[in-house]
Amino acid sequence: MPITILRLGHRHYRDQRLTTHVCLTARVLGAKKVILSGEKDEKIINSVKDIKERWGGDFEIEYQKNFRKVIKDFKGKKLHLTMYGLPIQDKIKDIKTQKDLLIILGSEKVPPDIYHMVDYNISVGSQPHSEVAALAILMHEYFEGKELNKDFKNPKIKLKPCKAGKDIIET
Repeated sequence: MPITILRLGHRHYRDQRLTTHVCLTARVLGAKKVILSGEKDEKIINSVKDIKERWGGDFEIEYQKNFRKVIKDFKGKKLHLTMYGLPIQDKIKDIKTQKDLLIILGSEKVPPDIYHMVDYNISVGSQPHSEVAALAILMHEYFEGKELNKDFKNPKIKLKPCKAGKDIIET
């Protein structure tokens, strides 16, 4: 089931690290794509592409200036992760039945019309929190923990789990 993440309102000076973490979390937990909106940031795009090349997988990242068009044109259900939404635990069963899912994550203040452009406004805890944490919880609930065993195709490097230190395998 393809999941796309739309990162709204990215700002170079303020969001670089957090947006990178959104992309890394989305990739490792099973999303197929991240679409950045806001300020175009080639550094993040290239960094995420480099991670995909080295660590494998089918993940994509792209920039789209017009986030409203992305939302409008998306074929599937649209979910906005917000602390103002309905509790994830009350809606996860319905969300898991969806084939194609667009998950919208804001960085700066989210325009009010977004709340009406989506099928779901979902909260994780109805308190201020990190969008990376909310995304991780949503993905974990959506995939029922199976995302933790994901195998990434064509990696150049892998990690061998170990009790201490680092055991890196070059393929």
